[in-house]
Amino acid sequence: MAPKPWAEWSMALSHLALGVVSLHAAVRIAQASRGAAAGFLLQALVAATMLAPGLRTNEDCLAGAWVATVIGLPLLAFDFHWVNGDRSSANLLLGGGMVLAVAGDHLGAEGRSVAAQAVVLVVAVTILIVAVFTTNTYGMWGGVMLGAAGLLSRLEEDRLLLLPKEDVCRWVLAAGSWAYHQALHSQRLQWE
Repeated sequence: MAPKPWAEWSMALSHLALGVVSLHAAVRIAQASRGAAAGFLLQALVAATMLAPGLRTNEDCLAGAWVATVIGLPLLAFDFHWVNGDRSSANLLLGGGMVLAVAGDHLGAEGRSVAAQAVVLVVAVTILIVAVFTTNTYGMWGGVMLGAAGLLSRLEEDRLLLLPKEDVCRWVLAAGSWAYHQALHSQRLQWE
């Protein structure tokens, strides 16, 4: 069965949305937070490689998504924790992500999938906890969206809302990245 043209458009648009939101966030937050900007930039680069014809192979896409998940997301959470004075959690998240990035070659496909899901959920929950205690509404929405993207990716269904599951996850992740960018921005304004 040939792939439907709207499915290809759906994939391209979800990658484009995630890439644009992440690149915009990386540029806007770069002066205030290099770590969060690097995390957003990793997400944007992975989305861009998926859109560029000829640059993607299945192994490269999986490796890029792995790096964006286990290093990029902890970098985002690192800054959120660091600015709020929770330096031990910030260092623990980033250190754990680095260890997983190095150990990725020693894990099987299922092990990498479980580890990536664990990173997504741990980052989402810790961002949500900090956002609740600091009453940062955008941070709460970002944490919820990131957690929702992680949970949606574990569903057994191939389609959600008439779209492929991966595309829905990217749309939710793009919304979560936008909310998280706004959370960092409002957090910086609060501290100034």
